[in-house]
Amino acid sequence: MTKNQLIKQAIEARNRAYVPYSNFPVGAAIITQSGKVYHGCNIENAAYPVTCCAERVAIFKAISEGDTDFQELAVVADTDRPVPPCGSCRQVMSEFFNENTLIHIANLKGEVKTVTIEELLPFSFSSHDLTTS
Repeated sequence: MTKNQLIKQAIEARNRAYVPYSNFPVGAAIITQSGKVYHGCNIENAAYPVTCCAERVAIFKAISEGDTDFQELAVVADTDRPVPPCGSCRQVMSEFFNENTLIHIANLKGEVKTVTIEELLPFSFSSHDLTTS
């Protein structure tokens, strides 16, 4: 699957967003190394802290189905610049993505920036930090 096809799937997932409070729909699509695609959209709640972003929905759906070997993720929103993932999403990505996993951030204008998790969240907290010496 090409980067543009993955972004198109993220745009389609965006259409399913539940955003009655912010009116800020976001869509994501993640492809595993085996070629399976999972979709996510942001899902809001009146109690804002329990809202879940599109990126985490897609990642969690894949993990809940037993897929943990990711190739690429695309995330799209109607923003002036390619939409940057929030800090919580970056931390989740750092848990499950390797250094070669591509993250395509995009907007509806067709602007795309491709980055890695190290570029999005350098010096991230990881499982290695939980070990004692």
